[in-house]
Amino acid sequence: MNFRQFAINNVVRNKRIYLAHFLSSTFSVMIFFIYALLLFHPDLSEGLKGSSETVTSLANQGFIIAEFIIFIFSFLFLLYSVGSFLKTRKKEFGIFLILGMTRKQMNRLLFMENMCIGLAAIITGIGLGLIFGKLILLICSSMLAVENGLRFYLPLKGMALTMGAFLLLFVVIALSSSLLIRKGTLIDLVKSEEKPKPEPKASRLLAWLSVALIGGGYAGVFTFVWGSYSFPILFGSVLLVIVGTYLLFTQLSVYIIRALKRNQRLFFRKTNLLFLSELTYRMKDNAIMFFMVSVISASSFTGIGTMLAIADPGLSSMTNPYAFTYMNSWNTDVAEKQLNQIEESLIEHEVPYVRGSYETLYENNNGNLIKLSQYNYLAKALGYEERELKQDEVFLTPGNLTERKKLRAQIDSGFSPTEMNLEVEEQHEQVRLTAPGTEIVIPVEYEMNLYVVSDELFDKIKRAYFEEANLDETFYSNRTTQFVVTDWMGTRSFAPELIESLRSEPLDHGYFSVSALVVDWLNSKQTNGIILILSGLIGIVFFTFAASFTYFRLYADLERDEEQHRMIGKMGLSRPELRRMVTRQLLLMFFLPILVAIIHSSVAFIALQQLVDFSVVGYTLRIFLVFSSMQALYFVLVRWRYLRNMYTKLS
Repeated sequence: MNFRQFAINNVVRNKRIYLAHFLSSTFSVMIFFIYALLLFHPDLSEGLKGSSETVTSLANQGFIIAEFIIFIFSFLFLLYSVGSFLKTRKKEFGIFLILGMTRKQMNRLLFMENMCIGLAAIITGIGLGLIFGKLILLICSSMLAVENGLRFYLPLKGMALTMGAFLLLFVVIALSSSLLIRKGTLIDLVKSEEKPKPEPKASRLLAWLSVALIGGGYAGVFTFVWGSYSFPILFGSVLLVIVGTYLLFTQLSVYIIRALKRNQRLFFRKTNLLFLSELTYRMKDNAIMFFMVSVISASSFTGIGTMLAIADPGLSSMTNPYAFTYMNSWNTDVAEKQLNQIEESLIEHEVPYVRGSYETLYENNNGNLIKLSQYNYLAKALGYEERELKQDEVFLTPGNLTERKKLRAQIDSGFSPTEMNLEVEEQHEQVRLTAPGTEIVIPVEYEMNLYVVSDELFDKIKRAYFEEANLDETFYSNRTTQFVVTDWMGTRSFAPELIESLRSEPLDHGYFSVSALVVDWLNSKQTNGIILILSGLIGIVFFTFAASFTYFRLYADLERDEEQHRMIGKMGLSRPELRRMVTRQLLLMFFLPILVAIIHSSVAFIALQQLVDFSVVGYTLRIFLVFSSMQALYFVLVRWRYLRNMYTKLS
């Protein structure tokens, strides 16, 4: 047997230890290759149909950034995993040195072992990427709202980039592995598993501080969504939750277990003595790992869920409920021709619609006046109740989500009518401000008060203003025509071309703007779809890394656990009792961090629900179900292998 065969046999012989390392490496390669598949895809590099240049640029830059993120985190993760496994083999390396192996030969052995795993992971990862490539492209085309889908192609550039990047990565990992065991004498290597561990301790102050920090972070998040909208508050709240989570695992968990051990009735019941005593060490040893898993998982859940919610058509229709919006400042033949062109397109494609329009007058106190009849016509078309006003009455109506939230808060707190003065240039009218509207009928992107006034009052102010400014009736301070379409998604087949055609035709004088809800949604969908693909795949990679951390920690202590359970078995511990005790420990190791992550993410989703009118519960449950199912499957597999190895050693 030559040295190369010896290195390969070492990998095969330690396949139980290196399995998670190999699978995680393969998964990293596959995800990296998928990003490369999308990065060099002709449809994405040439631009998506119906998208802007910004979307194309975002796609290209986003995939490049994602490749760097995956590469850097893969390096750190694989370095950590190699270090974890090398620690479990210190005794083996000490024996090699006793038998006459030199340090140089050991470094060569480690290099060859790591390169064997690396090459196998690269080939397997690219192979799996090619196998699932078409499925990935179908999913991505749905996320990006590409009508004809993303065609499959042979990504030679992506394969070359993936092979080159990960060959470099595994070479660096292989060269670094020898540094991880260089420290320590021969005696330290041989007796590395015999060092006793000190009893874990925890501070009561820091334990309860973790609860206070997490609670304060949650309160800050709701302060943000309930009106402050201050991003420093949001950032500070997230930071408090992260610090609180760290203290929760390093201090509070150990403090609670020690408190349970002081309860003698509980502590000495059945196998609780063994379970709680061992759990104290496990929680302390794995606290950093639990913290990382919780934070990474919570970030993945929240990021993916937020992107799914933002891409929902309900958000677009909530901010602007009109299928087409046309605004012009002069009543010209060209403007009327373009409005008729929109109507003809709707009729030609058999899309039912309601056409309404409104004119605004600028009010000096940063506001606009709108005629009641025009407001009611659009409100009725949208399915809202109509309002009635006396000639000297007005009411505010929200123009965007922020204003609507403020006006709803006024209604909830008990609104009282007040007297106010309307000013249009030199015209002054004393009016009575009544209860505000609570639905978006007249959408406005920027912050401005929208006052709905009676038709008589509006006409009176307009006549006086036009006479003073010497304007003719063909001028509009702003006229906006809206087209209400119930199934506005049905306009996708013709709206992009129609909008492009209208925008290319200039008016003879004045200005105009035209937009289509489905085009705006399409651009938003593609932008957020790209972000979702980036965050989703990165989130899955991070989640896989986090699950693998648990596996590494578990198998790093496997030999010590086997020896411990062998000694306990001699004292009368049965296999069913051993199975129950191990299962309880593994349940905590696998699901406690995920439970904390779900709680953190649930708070984030509840806060998000305060900002939108449509339900995000469906997205929340789907994300939790998918990731929890993945973790449960991983738990069942690891528990089965762990118990099988344990039974083999005990028999």
